[in-house]
Amino acid sequence: ERAIARHEVREIEQRHTVDGPRQDVTLDEEDDVVIIYNRVPKTASTSFTNIAYDLCAKNKYHVLHINTTKNNPVMSLQDQVRFVKNVTSWKEMKPGFYHGHVSYLDFAKFGVKKKPIYINVIRDPIERLVSYYYFLRFGDDYRPGLRRRKQGDKKTFDECVAAGGSDCAPEKLWLQIPFFCGHSSECWNVGSRWALDQAKYNLINEYFLVGVTEELEDFIMLLEAALPRFFRGATELYRTGKKSHLRKTTEKKLPTKETIAKLQQSEIWKMENEFYEFALEQFQFVRAHAVREKDGELYILAQNFFYEKIYPKSI
Repeated sequence: ERAIARHEVREIEQRHTVDGPRQDVTLDEEDDVVIIYNRVPKTASTSFTNIAYDLCAKNKYHVLHINTTKNNPVMSLQDQVRFVKNVTSWKEMKPGFYHGHVSYLDFAKFGVKKKPIYINVIRDPIERLVSYYYFLRFGDDYRPGLRRRKQGDKKTFDECVAAGGSDCAPEKLWLQIPFFCGHSSECWNVGSRWALDQAKYNLINEYFLVGVTEELEDFIMLLEAALPRFFRGATELYRTGKKSHLRKTTEKKLPTKETIAKLQQSEIWKMENEFYEFALEQFQFVRAHAVREKDGELYILAQNFFYEKIYPKSI
């Protein structure tokens, strides 16, 4: 996959070298847009990303997967510089939709005038961990033949928690907060209140929209209404497309109430759950001001503002 990606990049660069200097490429304001979806593992990110892939040719934008070594969500300082330069200067890839398991990166720190649009989806922290636990052991229906890291381990999630296993420890819940917090060292200190506060700040101030896995269709509907340049047709595609519900983890057994109660005693769960509920409340607030329900269906509101008292009046 890496070799193919490098080959595709070389082809694009060679094509534009023949066509003319890259700096001569001018973009309309509508096309000078980049969306970054720094997807959290096991939050229905594959289902959502496949919609972007299905729409990119029709809606005329590019989709690029950010593949980091060993899926490390923290980039080196030099890679941060390279990534920011790519995203902001690679005009041939605009409009662009970038996605990958990378923690939030503040483009303003690099002197960028026009920052990308960040979006994301998060999930109930225990449900996400359970899904990831079984995914590492049994894979999913997306690439069923691929051998996973923990394949052969038949221990259930309940058994793991009862035995105090490392793969189901409360520390493994600490993921959505650091993904939103970013590249600061404190973000990755498990149980950091500062990291939680920073994640909340970024969610409100740096993210265009953050949805939840349990209400993914509404998230897609809002994106289509607000960013039709990218997401025109996304809602219908999600409802009717075969790729809408891809990547279901196989052999997943729901945890017992006792297992859930044990995890919920952890301060780490309390913080991750606080962040999840914070994100859910914000998403529901945005949705409440954007849609109305009629006969069990949600409808996007039409424009509800206008301009008046425009002075000076024309003669």
